[in-house]
Amino acid sequence: MKKKILVTGGTGYIGSHTAVELIGSGYEVNIIDNLYNSDAETAERIGEITGIKPHLEVFDICDRKKLDGFLKKNSKISAIIHFAAYKAVGESVNKPLDYYRNNLDSLMNLLDAMIRFKIPALVFSSSCTVYGQPEKLPVTEDTPIKPATSPYGNTKRIGEEVIRDTVFANPDLKAISLRYFNPVGAHPSGLIGEMPRGVPENLVPFITQTAIGLRDMLQVFGNDYNTPDGSCIRDYLHVVDLAKAHVVAVDRLLGDKNKKRYEVFNLGTGKGVSVFEAIESFERVSGVKLKYKVTGRRPGDIEKIWADPSFANEELGWKTEYSLDEAMRSAWKWENSIRKKI
Repeated sequence: MKKKILVTGGTGYIGSHTAVELIGSGYEVNIIDNLYNSDAETAERIGEITGIKPHLEVFDICDRKKLDGFLKKNSKISAIIHFAAYKAVGESVNKPLDYYRNNLDSLMNLLDAMIRFKIPALVFSSSCTVYGQPEKLPVTEDTPIKPATSPYGNTKRIGEEVIRDTVFANPDLKAISLRYFNPVGAHPSGLIGEMPRGVPENLVPFITQTAIGLRDMLQVFGNDYNTPDGSCIRDYLHVVDLAKAHVVAVDRLLGDKNKKRYEVFNLGTGKGVSVFEAIESFERVSGVKLKYKVTGRRPGDIEKIWADPSFANEELGWKTEYSLDEAMRSAWKWENSIRKKI
């Protein structure tokens, strides 16, 4: 019998790609999503890619009664991968209470339900934002956690602490937090990818929307940082590589390979790429010359960060396979695909 995995936020960007990889690895996938920043049609597209459409329930896990009702009907869940959260750094600065309420209430509801319904394993969608602006690069899992530069980042830091304390207090629970760097790209099929509501907060969808004519101009937030070309530096990893890491994490938890009941892993390529270098990569693979303008720095942004992924490479046996050019090419394919459907 296939092991059942619950994916919260499973029709979202990273969640949908992870659902594809889970199904491909022989797991049964159930999704809960409130469709705040996604579309129910994504479940159909996952089915097109894999040949198996995941079961989707549409509600908000901040609603405890609905979450309990779902878990009563869907027994024998082996593990949960928790993606459901607000995720825009800039928006979180303007709407901090929305972020604290949504991201933390949903997590605590989930952990409480896991204890009561005896679901033993959790993979948490965390973020490199927990490191703030690190003093030394690249970032390892031992890099000191600094005060977050945004409410979004702070919800991830607090979320990790809530999980750690809950796991330590409940011997039947174990968890892995995956600290992502910057996911980019789309599934090679062009059937699923990143499609934010409104004006994108992330660089790559802003790039592709500008290239296709949906946006007049790409904004580059600052060119006066202490970096080689003055723009921010990030570690961009392909979303398919990231999705595969979640499957490895589930395998580890369910196979009892974890060395501690709570573990943390950085997920990145180990290479820092500037905003201008990312633009050049897109222009190279698409053949489209982008219109962009440099504006002021954006509140909540850090100057530069990239990962040391060696711990995940060694312990999980995971490493990135796709290049930034491949990520940009797939993102452009996805952008062209969705515009044809609209």
